[in-house]
Amino acid sequence: MTHFPTRRMALTLAVAAGVTLAMGAPAAAKVSEQQKLVDESTQTLQLFLGDKELTWLRANIGKAKAVIIAPSVVKAGFIFGGSGGQGVVLARGKDGKWAGPAFYKLGTASVGFQAGVSDSSMVALVMNQKALDSLMAGSFKLGADASVAAGPVGGGAKSNLKADVIAYSKSKGLYGGVNFSGTGIATNNNWSEQFYGVKPLTPIDILVKRSVKPRTAAPLVAVLEGK
Repeated sequence: MTHFPTRRMALTLAVAAGVTLAMGAPAAAKVSEQQKLVDESTQTLQLFLGDKELTWLRANIGKAKAVIIAPSVVKAGFIFGGSGGQGVVLARGKDGKWAGPAFYKLGTASVGFQAGVSDSSMVALVMNQKALDSLMAGSFKLGADASVAAGPVGGGAKSNLKADVIAYSKSKGLYGGVNFSGTGIATNNNWSEQFYGVKPLTPIDILVKRSVKPRTAAPLVAVLEGK
């Protein structure tokens, strides 16, 4: 004679099954602020390098000593006031390979945004050792400690640019919305230490000594290396 489970037994089995499923399903790992910035920087760099108007950027990124990427530089005031954002820096070694990212903060008290622009992304090429050394020192100001020029756009872009840093900006689908002269760039060692889980940690450790190599930044490095 077949015995069917009672209502209590059925309820017990259902609860047990639910517990098993809950225990078996891995909890979604929380993505850190640092990893979000790295992911957004990867997307930003892909966007810039994939634009047919930025032929100079694609032709010269392999000559740069370092690259600064800031997915979002936000204007703090309406007309006057500061602006700022978080960014990452990657440096190219003598072997041609890229190291990083190291985390940096951007900020300025100048009026850098054109009318109607409140948020912009930036990709800047550090073209010489002088500017790279300033970047490693902890903080420097574009236009003062290192000369900065807007990156040329279009097929007829000049190739004889003379500046320590060549900066591209993009806002609302248009390039050139921000003047980065006067922008201060400073290390954010706290974010670097959180991202790598190592203390203390400086840009020299990351970009020169290459003492840390994060797997989660591999897609960003791959974009730089053209893979």
